[in-house]
Amino acid sequence: QLDRIIIHQQVELLEAILGTETCSKYEIKNHLGQRVYFAVEENGCFDRKLCSPIRSFTIRIADNTGREVITVNRPLRCNSCWFPCFLQEV
Repeated sequence: QLDRIIIHQQVELLEAILGTETCSKYEIKNHLGQRVYFAVEENGCFDRKLCSPIRSFTIRIADNTGREVITVNRPLRCNSCWFPCFLQEV
């Protein structure tokens, strides 16, 4: 049972050196700092470069045995003032 979680993004060496964004990976830890889940964001290079904050993605969260326990999908949606009804949703 978890009463809180701590999420750490793993920084890729290529991302740090070149300043380019790669698919994000996260460690999800309990309050003692023990890893309980691991998450990987899936999306395309095109999405990361051109649509960065509003990009579509799928995040797959797996437990320590590698079994997927949660999938989070966010479709690409426009959030401009011309389309206020198309705000982001997960």
